[in-house]
Amino acid sequence: MYKFMIICVGQMISLIGSSMTAFAFSIWVWELTHQATALALFHFFAQIPQILISPIAGVAVDRINRKFLMIAGDTVGGIVTFTVLLLYLSNNLQLWHLYIAFAVKRTFEQFQELAYSASISTMLPKHQYTRASSLSFLAGNGAMIIAPALAGVLYGVVGLGGILSIDIASFLFAIATVLRIHIPQPAIAQSNEKEPTHIIQDISFGFKYIISRPSLLALLILTAIFWFIHDIGDSIYKPMILERSGNDVSVLGSLFAAVGVGGVLGVLLINIWGSYKSRIKGVLFGMVGTALGRIILGLGRTPVIWIPAQLCSSFNYPLLGSYSDAIWLAKVQPQLQGRVFATQAMMLLLTSAVANLVGGALADYVFEPAMMPGGHFAPLFGSIFGTEKGAGMALMYVISSLSLLLVGISGYAIRILREIETILPDHDNVT
Repeated sequence: MYKFMIICVGQMISLIGSSMTAFAFSIWVWELTHQATALALFHFFAQIPQILISPIAGVAVDRINRKFLMIAGDTVGGIVTFTVLLLYLSNNLQLWHLYIAFAVKRTFEQFQELAYSASISTMLPKHQYTRASSLSFLAGNGAMIIAPALAGVLYGVVGLGGILSIDIASFLFAIATVLRIHIPQPAIAQSNEKEPTHIIQDISFGFKYIISRPSLLALLILTAIFWFIHDIGDSIYKPMILERSGNDVSVLGSLFAAVGVGGVLGVLLINIWGSYKSRIKGVLFGMVGTALGRIILGLGRTPVIWIPAQLCSSFNYPLLGSYSDAIWLAKVQPQLQGRVFATQAMMLLLTSAVANLVGGALADYVFEPAMMPGGHFAPLFGSIFGTEKGAGMALMYVISSLSLLLVGISGYAIRILREIETILPDHDNVT
């Protein structure tokens, strides 16, 4: 755990820098366009290359040294950020530059993230999987506490250029921590077939593996539906808060800090209380808890309601994510995890990319106009959400959150999912 925690610290520092940059870019794009669709496209163009590269990245993680892939991902991320900094300092930075930059950055980060995830099972024993996954969430949520607050303050002091410089330094720190640690590389899985496998077989392997295990397939489908609905709401989260707070960046920063605090508290609960005996119940409980907090947030109109509601919602993210990750780590053999996890990541990224496009378009062209005075939805929901700018996005956010609640509850009714831990043996119990 000591060596793993060193890597976690490095990743947390890198995430702080990257989160500050992403936050600053979001403000920059919103100030430039004032369109939810523009923000949604920002995320969409970052996700499409990840979707396309995931199968190849999965093969690479099972075939190439994972430590090298982690270092390569951070190195390319730093180079891309430096390029954007040069464009900004020369007054040549445009919106399409950000789309391309984040597409390249996220492509190589996919190699890094898959290599990192697949390394957990080679560095730690099985009983530490949930704890290790929760520490990864601690790194992410710790960054969420620090990054928005810092970015909100520094954006007006050192500007976008200063924030980009901090991000570059954070990449160098992450690379230094990975260089210090030995990351075991599992033996390459041997094929049962007489003929050697080729790249197409390797790419399709993850799909075949999951489809042949109905319980894992059910978990993937339910998780994909959950995150699709979640990201429809998330795609309009920033513009909704900015519109309803009078473009107060500090309010948005406080909410992102609340995300981080809630996530850290969730991680602490897992590490102090320990794991559920049934990890799938932790996943479903996390879904339901996330949905309830988001419903309250969408109904609120002031930070007094938004901040505690966001904290309660994000408290459940580590439960949902850590227990889900622990199931996948326990059920899939370490030498196969790169390809299988790549398939899982590709499906979730695909649903998220579509959700971002759908969410931005629905907000700009359906819900916002319908909640303006004289709009179709205003007579029905105006007394709850108001009829000013941002009201349509708030209605949309609540509808998506209610749908998340239904998804979480429905998981209890699916037997092959509810009993996944008894139906499907752990990888070290397979004969």
